[in-house]
Amino acid sequence: MRAGLGGSAVPLVVRTVAAAGLVVALGSASPAYAGDPTVGGDEGTTTQPDQPPTNSGANSTNGTIGAHIRINQSSPGTGGSTATATSSNANWKPPVCWYEPMYTAEEYEKFIKDAYGGAGEPAASYARKRDKEKYHEGDKGLWWQVKFRNDDYSTACPVTTGNWEIWVPPADPQPDPNKLTPEILSELAYNSTKLPTPPVVLSPSADRLIVNLGTRVKFEGEFDRVWTTADINYKGVQMAATTVATPVALKVDAGTADADPQTCTYDLVKGGDGYTVDSKDAGCNVTYRRSSGGGTYPFKASITWKVTWTDSADPDGPARQPALPDGLSTFEQDVTVKEIQAVNR
Repeated sequence: MRAGLGGSAVPLVVRTVAAAGLVVALGSASPAYAGDPTVGGDEGTTTQPDQPPTNSGANSTNGTIGAHIRINQSSPGTGGSTATATSSNANWKPPVCWYEPMYTAEEYEKFIKDAYGGAGEPAASYARKRDKEKYHEGDKGLWWQVKFRNDDYSTACPVTTGNWEIWVPPADPQPDPNKLTPEILSELAYNSTKLPTPPVVLSPSADRLIVNLGTRVKFEGEFDRVWTTADINYKGVQMAATTVATPVALKVDAGTADADPQTCTYDLVKGGDGYTVDSKDAGCNVTYRRSSGGGTYPFKASITWKVTWTDSADPDGPARQPALPDGLSTFEQDVTVKEIQAVNR
């Protein structure tokens, strides 16, 4: 079935189709791609996992990732629009795939025999390989299976086609680098975080700006930090990570070099009900020096969020390393700047 659900519930006909996909996937000596989802027999169905219960205080973007990872986020608190957090580091990418606990030795034996029974090569060899290992029957531990973050499988997964399941004993002497950890959970939580966009109001309004007339940029609203928890509790494996995004700065960009100033930044400070800034009396009110002619200027306001993470479901726990990049939430609108012509008599 599709990435994200346990194989034990897959009908035999689906398992047979999954096993057929192994022929193609195992035929390549190169690293597996997320486009080869059927190697473990865990892709291809439209069945959805049950939604997890909502944690206290977490009332938005609840859902699941992979087989048993639950995502819960606190309310952004503004009542306005939100958007998925954008990383300030263009090179940062969330995990493509990882191993999750899936089967006991007995469950795994049944899964392999049901999924690959009667399959041709190389799927049959894959099944024989596991049979020779006796599925670790009688050993303490679990079989962990590769899972994918997205369903388009368009990005390379750094897992070989010969190890779409790995055996993990209670004391793991050499953990696989793709085995699920609190750090991986923190990255998945970061990638699922939705942040409020800047509640910015222009005065005069965006379609009535005038050359050489100051434009007041008003930040209207208060909101607090946003936290997102990713956790798993399955087959005795329990771990969690919580990312905490705290707003630290508002940046305004007039959208043209013909503005004074073109850009400016305000610090956001903690108030009674959250973080806010009032640009009413700030020296950064924008004055456009040239009309936008028959077009517009792309005015943009963005908030920078300092993101930390804890290795628990507690957003107030100690911050852990490695650090996550700052997050960004952005508000954009086109502004029209007109020039008033004076008439001399």
